[in-house]
Amino acid sequence: IRDAKKLGDRLLVIVNNDAWLRRKKGRVFMREDDRLALVSAVRWVDTAVLQDSPTDDSVSEDLVLWRPAIFANGGDRTGETSIREAETCRRLGIRMVFGVGGGKMRSSSELLKAWMEAKEGE
Repeated sequence: IRDAKKLGDRLLVIVNNDAWLRRKKGRVFMREDDRLALVSAVRWVDTAVLQDSPTDDSVSEDLVLWRPAIFANGGDRTGETSIREAETCRRLGIRMVFGVGGGKMRSSSELLKAWMEAKEGE
C-alpha cells in the first residue's frame, strides 16, 4: 500500500466484497465491513471503497465508476494477462503497474489455511 501511494497524488483502495471471497476462497474469515475499516485506517490510504459488484470477479465496474489514473497490482499479478481488468484499463486509458510492493508477504490463501488448521486442532 505504501508503494502504491508513491505512484500518484491519492490512493484509492478497492476492497473485495464478501461475495467475491466466497467464490474465490470458499468462505469469509473477516467480514467485508471489518476489512474495509482496516484498510481505511492505513495511513497511506486516502479512500477505501467496497467492491461494488456482487457477481463480478474483477473490479472492472469499480474502475469504470472511479476512473483512476493508475491501477496498481502487487503480489502475484505480473502483467496484463494476469488480471481480468486489463481490457477495461486499456479502454479507459488507465495505466497498469505491476509488482507494486514486491512479492506477497502472506497471501490470504495462506492465512485462511493456517486459520483452518488452527480450528481443526481445537
